[in-house]
Amino acid sequence: MAETTIKDIAKQCGVGISTVSRAINNHPDINPETRRMIMQVIEETGFIPNNSARNLKRTDAKCIAVLVKGITNPFFSSMIQIIEEETQRNRYALVLRHVEAHEDEVDVALELEKEKRLRGIVFLGGRFIHSEEKLGKLNVPFIFSTIGVDFSDRIGRVTFSNITVDDELESKRMTEYLLSLGHRRIAFITERPEEAIGQRRINGYREAYAERGIAVQEELICYVQEEIDHFSMENGYVTARKLLASGTEVTAIYAASDSLAIGACRAVLEAGKRIPEDISVAGYDGIELGEYYNPKLTTIKQPVEEMAKRTIRLLLDVIGGRQEHQQIIFPAELVVRESTAPVREA
Repeated sequence: MAETTIKDIAKQCGVGISTVSRAINNHPDINPETRRMIMQVIEETGFIPNNSARNLKRTDAKCIAVLVKGITNPFFSSMIQIIEEETQRNRYALVLRHVEAHEDEVDVALELEKEKRLRGIVFLGGRFIHSEEKLGKLNVPFIFSTIGVDFSDRIGRVTFSNITVDDELESKRMTEYLLSLGHRRIAFITERPEEAIGQRRINGYREAYAERGIAVQEELICYVQEEIDHFSMENGYVTARKLLASGTEVTAIYAASDSLAIGACRAVLEAGKRIPEDISVAGYDGIELGEYYNPKLTTIKQPVEEMAKRTIRLLLDVIGGRQEHQQIIFPAELVVRESTAPVREA
C-alpha cells in the first residue's frame, strides 16, 4: 500500500498543498473550518507530517534518535547524559523520545524516522523480540543497548548492533549470592516474563534455584503493577507492600532494578521489619542513589559509562562506514553493601 503524502491530503480535502502545509503549521491565515477538516483527514489517514522538511535548508540533518522505555529508571539518566555529550562532541543533534509502557518502540521509531531526518537510532530498554518485517522497515542503522537482545547479530536479513550485559547470568549470580547467605524464600519483583528484562532476569533467578535442587515457590515471583511505570520506586513500594500484606513468608527481596528495590525497602520498613536483620533487599543496575540510600543497597552494577560511550561511538562508526555492526556483552559486578545479610536462625 502506497504511503500517504501531503499531495494526497490536499487532493482529498480539495485544497492546495500550501493550504495543507499552513494547517499543519497552525498558520493564522487559514479558515478554522478548513483547518479542522484537513487535520481530521490527516488523523484518519495516519499521515505523519514531515516537520523537519522546512528545516532542510538550514541543517545537514545530522540527527540521532534515542528511544527510552522506562524513563523513570535513573539508570537511563546517566546513559542519556553521556550519549548526549558524545553526540554533541561529534556535531550531531539528539532527539530524545520517551516510549510509554504500552507502546511498541519499533513502531515509535518508524514514525520518528518518517518525521525527522535521522541518521541512526538507539533503543534503550524495552523488548528484545521484534518482527523481522518491522525491523526491516527501518532505513537507518540502529543499536539496542541495555536490552539483552538475542546475541545473534541478525534477525533474518536485518543486521543491527547490540550492547548489553548478560542479564540471565547476572541475575543468576545475585540469586546465588542470596542463596549462599542461607535465604531460601527470596521474593523476586520484576516485569511480566514476556518483557525483555523481566524474562531474562526471571530465567537467571530460576536457574540459581534449579542448580541447588531447590524448588521455586511461584508465589514469591511478584510482577509489578501494570498501571504504574514498571521500574519506578513507586511500583517497587506498591508491589512489595502487597506481598508483605499477603502474609507470604520472605527472608529476602530481590528486585529487577535498584529503583524497584529502593521502593521495596520503604514497604519493608513500613511493615515494621528491619533491613537486613529481618529481610535482606537487593537490586540490579548499580545506580548512584543505591550507594547513598540507608542502608546502602546490594546490587548488580552495570558499567553504565562504558556501555553508553560504546553505544554511541559504535553507532557513529556504523553510520560513517568505519565499523560493522557488533554484539558486545559487558561484564557486570556484584556489589555487596549493607542491605543484605545471612538469614537469621528461627
